[in-house]
Amino acid sequence: MARDEVPFWKRKSLENMTDSEWESLCDGCGRCCLVKLEDADDSSRTFFTDVGCRLLDGETCRCQDYPNRSKKVKDCVRLTPRNVKKIVWLPPTCGYRLLADGRDLYWWHPLVSGDPDSVHQAGISVRGKVGACEDDVPDEDLEGRIVSWPVRIPKAARKKP
Repeated sequence: MARDEVPFWKRKSLENMTDSEWESLCDGCGRCCLVKLEDADDSSRTFFTDVGCRLLDGETCRCQDYPNRSKKVKDCVRLTPRNVKKIVWLPPTCGYRLLADGRDLYWWHPLVSGDPDSVHQAGISVRGKVGACEDDVPDEDLEGRIVSWPVRIPKAARKKP
């Protein structure tokens, strides 16, 4: 295979990617946009809820105002090649996490499949799973909304159909 035929994510480090290459690593699952709780006794333990960020579109699983997200959501985290290895709450299916750990993208990742809907078809995205918007759920109720599915990989997503 010629060097140009090797996909950029297999031949470039995260640090050497262009901005558009970096942005394309997001599979559009929306899992990172779920409200998360951190265990007060163990800072490495993170719990996902079924509550979406106020800017998360539960149907497209994308941010409704991506360019201005940090201004509108004070705790929105911008992923960078420097911090991606340090963020413990990235889902195990996250393209950024996979590449940072030296692994490859799954078959359903839009860069691999060529289809932006494959992430939804594989059951990876939050489509149909977001139970509420963070603006509608009091902080004291978040603990009762903890879910385990964001840290799991559905069987259908593990193997190419």
